[in-house]
Amino acid sequence: MDARRVVELLGRWSSGRGPLYLLLAGRLRQMIDDGDLEPGTRMPPERLLARTLAVGRGTVVNAYEQLRMDGRVVRRQGSGTRVAGSTEPIPTGVEPTTDPMFLARLEPDDRVISMASAAPDRPPVEVIEAYRSAIDELALLTDVGYHPIGYPRLRAALARRYCERGMSTQPDQIMITNGSQQALSLLATSLLRPGDQVAVEAPTYTGALEAIREAGAVTLPLGLGLEGLGHAVRDRRPALAYVIPTNHNPTGTTLPALRRNRLAGIAAEAGIPIIEDEVLAGLTFADEPAPPPIATDRRGTVISVGSLSKSVWAGLRVGWIRAPQAIINRAARIRAIHDLGGNLPVQMAAAQLVPILDELARRRSRALQVGHDHLRAELAEAIPEWTTVPALGGQTLWIRLPRGDGASFTQAALRQGVAILPGDGLDPSRQSTDRIRIHYALDNALLSEAVQRLAVAWSSYAAPARVTAPVPVLAV
Repeated sequence: MDARRVVELLGRWSSGRGPLYLLLAGRLRQMIDDGDLEPGTRMPPERLLARTLAVGRGTVVNAYEQLRMDGRVVRRQGSGTRVAGSTEPIPTGVEPTTDPMFLARLEPDDRVISMASAAPDRPPVEVIEAYRSAIDELALLTDVGYHPIGYPRLRAALARRYCERGMSTQPDQIMITNGSQQALSLLATSLLRPGDQVAVEAPTYTGALEAIREAGAVTLPLGLGLEGLGHAVRDRRPALAYVIPTNHNPTGTTLPALRRNRLAGIAAEAGIPIIEDEVLAGLTFADEPAPPPIATDRRGTVISVGSLSKSVWAGLRVGWIRAPQAIINRAARIRAIHDLGGNLPVQMAAAQLVPILDELARRRSRALQVGHDHLRAELAEAIPEWTTVPALGGQTLWIRLPRGDGASFTQAALRQGVAILPGDGLDPSRQSTDRIRIHYALDNALLSEAVQRLAVAWSSYAAPARVTAPVPVLAV
């Protein structure tokens, strides 16, 4: 694309705070995600764009490199920088897409089996009963309905739940959000400045990566359970850490108690707040409970993020933050710029569900374990070359391919009518090119059909000469 046209689309890209290369990368990322720069578009050469923008060449070089690390562009010697994403036509009547999750959720197609988005697709009967109770409560309400921090009764119910789990909590330490994704976005915006580094696991939940990048911060990929945080503290001094210690997304692993204790100590000594994502914590397969949350350790600052979407039903859109009151107040001020609080009747219904959340999660985890065991058995028979390590809980299998790469195989699977996620989009270190993520939150018959389609895709899959660039994904 012509450099002058790119400059026109960029607008006032440099008006924010932080390093110029991050501001430029952030605006270009937005243009790519919004479709202003289509897949395959050739970006202006670095020197030309730098001259047109009146900045140093290093600003453009670093911005392009940031986009490459994010999976938004592909950079090759001799062919320049191009916007990532497959432009290859997809036969068999399946519509092309660069994001399998959005194919499943925003453009549903009965011909495609979604193994990308694992959220529960139907409400249990308890949700319907909770809504009936909420209607009765709503009829007696004398309240304007604006609660930026959340419905008081729901906040109180969650505070009691945290106390029962060994974490002394007051209602003013709880903020209700529209799902955990809003919680992560509010925390990133309120706690981070452009250029800050955030220690994350590699791989990890992409929604968290997106929230970090939208805040202008930079991810610092470490091992699972933030292994290597001690060295990172000494060498890089991250401003924040994000971890999924129980039923990790996407690997299904759980961090042992001793590792949690060590992690809490390192972070506390360095003064680094930890965001502990507990969205999947209730979906453990084993009869014995998972190790205590990191937040039970009273050293340092541990911020908990939770949600009803995975344990109960995705359509509830109820999440929350548990944090010191000062952090809650800061996040609430930022939220008030965009809205004055969540849907009150939904929060009334959620307040009915919190006391029985453990029971609902156990029922959900039992169903997921059935799907997990069935899927692994089917894959072992149909595609024995794949390496599928059993999960200890959660919703997904993290699979290693013996050849090729996850990004190109994702497109091959989609041509057979199965939507899966490439591993590299979930890994900020870009070390998971040979991985894919699939979920087992389907009935056994549908899982079997999906495996048969994947087997057909694999039998005809030809690994590309070059590793396919990952496309940006928003996985749940």
